[in-house]
Amino acid sequence: MADPLATVLTERLGCRLPVIQTAMGWVAKPELVAASSNAGAFGFLAAAVMTPKEAAEEIARLRDLTPHMFGVNFHSFQPGAAEIVQLILANKDRVRAVSFGRGPDAKMIGAFRDAGILCIPTVGAVKHAEKMVQLGCEMVTVQGGEGGGHTGAVPTTVLLPQVLDAVGVPVVAAGGFGDGRGLAAALAYGAVGIAMGTRFLMTAESPVPQGPKAAYVKAGTADIAISTKVDGIPQRMILNPLLRRIEGSGKLAMWVRAMEAGLEMKRQNGMSWGQVIATARAMTAHGEMPLAQAIMAAAAPMMIMRAVVSGDAENGLMATGVVAGRLKDLPTCADLLNEIETEARGRIAALCNGN
Repeated sequence: MADPLATVLTERLGCRLPVIQTAMGWVAKPELVAASSNAGAFGFLAAAVMTPKEAAEEIARLRDLTPHMFGVNFHSFQPGAAEIVQLILANKDRVRAVSFGRGPDAKMIGAFRDAGILCIPTVGAVKHAEKMVQLGCEMVTVQGGEGGGHTGAVPTTVLLPQVLDAVGVPVVAAGGFGDGRGLAAALAYGAVGIAMGTRFLMTAESPVPQGPKAAYVKAGTADIAISTKVDGIPQRMILNPLLRRIEGSGKLAMWVRAMEAGLEMKRQNGMSWGQVIATARAMTAHGEMPLAQAIMAAAAPMMIMRAVVSGDAENGLMATGVVAGRLKDLPTCADLLNEIETEARGRIAALCNGN
């Protein structure tokens, strides 16, 4: 009998289990990617928040931490994107896949394919999945509305079958997954595996400081909310004191929050107020976002870093999938993946035996 956990994903990515560790900014660093890959998953390095120099250093470090192939995430609109693409291509002997949300055109995707690197974009809508396949992507990750950070309104249980019916490439399911039951369910839908972010953030090897980790463990589903006030786009985050202040802000209070965010940009990046305003105005070029909102949007990465890098769980932002509301532990990646494998095999066997 064929192994139900040996799928197109494990075959093409060379991992033991059909599980992807997603590229969370400032979280998916070499230690976590190596730990997840060494335990049987396929890990993505979050280079979308790195400079080319940082990406080169982190890829070199990751090569030393794991013998396995790994993935790299980037955005084609980030500073130094062309250099990072060349860096990825130069490491094609170890980089098996790239992931991205927006950006690469057919030419760039073709260059990755020619180098033997799989393009696995993350999409949140059927039309985006179809577009990525038209551009030449050979696999897609579909994130339903349960996912963390920027998210859509369609739940995974609806979006996943829609995309499976619409495209002819292997589909990875994301949004709401955290255990072996979820893996078994995704495979039953027809997906080739699952991708998890929050579950890997909540592991022993995750670099997130203990304060925010404790907040993730403590959070119930009622402590997780979607906000449009940070950068104008729906984001799911833990409802902590900072997010409550942002959510409760009227027009005047929003300017106060914006000034606080601007000060954080000045502190972390050494920017002048003129540079802060210029960065924000660049985001209002099409008139879609008020200036105060744009300042908030420009400073959002700093507010996230305040939590997941500096460890301030009250005054930083913590993106999360709704699945965090039922996760109450911080296992090692090895223990987590062993449990997922055991539970998935058990559920699949029970279904095959009519139990």
